[in-house]
Amino acid sequence: MTDWQFDVPTTGSKHLPPDSRYVEALSSQGYGFEVAVADLVDNSIDAGAEDVVIHFLRDGDQLVSLLVVDDGRGMDEEALDVAMTVGGRRSYDVGALGMFGTGLKSASLSHADAVTVVSTTKRTRTVGRRWLMEHAKAGFQCDIVDPNFAQNLVDRYYDKPITWQGTVVRWDGVKDFPKVGGGGQTDRYLHRTINKLGLHLGLYLHRFLSRDTFNITIAVEDVRTGVVYLEYGVEPLDPFGYPVTGHTDYPRAFTADVGSVGGVQLHAHVWPAKSNLNEYKAVGTLMDRQGFYFYRNDRLVQAGGWNNYRQPEQHLSLARVAVDVPTDTGDVFRLTVKKAGVDTSPEFTAALEQAVDPVGRTFDAYLADADATYRTARKRSGTTRSEAIAPGRGIAPEVRQAIEEELPVMPHEEPISVIWKGLPQDVFFDLDREEHAIILNQHYRTAILGGRRGGINDAPVIKSLMYLLLHKSFEYERTGAKQKDNLQLWQSILIAAARSELERVADDVE
Repeated sequence: MTDWQFDVPTTGSKHLPPDSRYVEALSSQGYGFEVAVADLVDNSIDAGAEDVVIHFLRDGDQLVSLLVVDDGRGMDEEALDVAMTVGGRRSYDVGALGMFGTGLKSASLSHADAVTVVSTTKRTRTVGRRWLMEHAKAGFQCDIVDPNFAQNLVDRYYDKPITWQGTVVRWDGVKDFPKVGGGGQTDRYLHRTINKLGLHLGLYLHRFLSRDTFNITIAVEDVRTGVVYLEYGVEPLDPFGYPVTGHTDYPRAFTADVGSVGGVQLHAHVWPAKSNLNEYKAVGTLMDRQGFYFYRNDRLVQAGGWNNYRQPEQHLSLARVAVDVPTDTGDVFRLTVKKAGVDTSPEFTAALEQAVDPVGRTFDAYLADADATYRTARKRSGTTRSEAIAPGRGIAPEVRQAIEEELPVMPHEEPISVIWKGLPQDVFFDLDREEHAIILNQHYRTAILGGRRGGINDAPVIKSLMYLLLHKSFEYERTGAKQKDNLQLWQSILIAAARSELERVADDVE
């Protein structure tokens, strides 16, 4: 065996341009819809925009396009070519939100068949470029938008918000849009999507939205009539915006001495118990929303999570820590391309063990205080609820979240699923202990749904009640006499109710 060579010798270099399939990989980055739109808004902020309009366009019942329009400084032809180049990089200011030069393309092509960018500055004519997925895959052919069309698109948004300069990003063939808009599907989609988008933007850009000089508006227009029938101003959702602290000693700043990047400030907060504010509940489940909230240049890039420092647990649900990532992140903080998370090195985790505030209180003492605050609040409420196995597949996410907020869940038990299967008609439910599943009788599904289409998370009321009735049954290997009697009681009553539902459906049909 020869001696190991620490350096790899080379004999030259060769230019290897990317294959056109690189565009497909770029469009498969897994951007969520809200994350992708937020990436476009980041570009508007970097361009100095004060007003951003997110515009859903519909033609009757059919959604046709999504546009993000801003009054930023715009781009000339050269700058637009760089912005639209796949893998193109420009220099970013120290305080910019952009990082890798891929967000516009990857975010857009993850969700649309075509992305058109039209821009104008105070000193240059309006220019436009379009990436059509089919052209991009055929060899990186970016279309030049007709100048008259580009100018008309800018004029369409004159003073709303563009005045002398600005940019329009237009998505066509949006994959997330309902394929069939009838039957109220488009209205339901818009209601759900605008609500989620508003919460996401309000949370991740809350520091910008809290300024008097920056606004985001979400609007819906019918292109057939020209009527704008919805305008929704996005409000900031400060994850540290509680009215009264949950612990009188907090907020408190700790310093973690991370050798390669210096002292990192940890602003530790304890939320008040049992808060129903959107600022508290906007982040995932009880387990998701505790932990570190990392900011880069005032933009939230991670909401919750302990980054391998410890496991999340219900008793720490009131603990939140704001961390502004240093400009020079070294290898300690590595941000994802989608700006939806931060990977931290073991160096940061080790520094947390030694982190202290100005009077010598440790970061671990803070976690103990947050834990004690939660437990004390539970005692004051006069209820100490026993742990329960978490709900799982088949129960709607918002219902699972509510259950997990009300009940301390067993961290190492497999969640309980609630599913539909064929069963004898004289039983309403069955328990599959091996698969940790509550099985509901498929025969009664249509009647319970009232003729509506079913889905994996359908019948939320029935499934929630079944979970509450039966979750304790999975905590024991054997069923006692009293429990057996209860199961038979519930079975008999539910069968009678289900058959009554069937009869009502039959009467309605007649």
